Amino acid sequence: MVKSLISIFVTLALLAGLALFEGIYVDRQFTQFGTELETLIDKTEAETANVEDAKAVRESWESKKEHLHVWIPHNDISRIDYYMSETVRLIAEQNYSLALSKLEVLTHLTKCLPDTYLPALENIM
Repeated sequence: MVKSLISIFVTLALLAGLALFEGIYVDRQFTQFGTELETLIDKTEAETANVEDAKAVRESWESKKEHLHVWIPHNDISRIDYYMSETVRLIAEQNYSLALSKLEVLTHLTKCLPDTYLPALENIM
């Protein structure tokens, strides 16, 4: 009986630790990506962004998403891929107003997606 209770408590502690690690890790990755997006937004608003700037942000996302596949569903990742690819193309065509709208969507996603993976009551129930 005592061994079973200890095993249960150790398992619960491991699960809680893993959930906390997941939330912190996902939040950190999206915070870094959000900072890069803000820099690209500033350049796009000034109409000085070029395709290399956009591709650099996309490559940064590509490196982050390889590790995020473990923690978040593919649908969330593919949604960001979609908007990021559109943004690169729009900046390459110097269509800055449409690129800004895509960047705003990406910024919103980087702020709201990490919250859905935090160990909070609304995410558990």
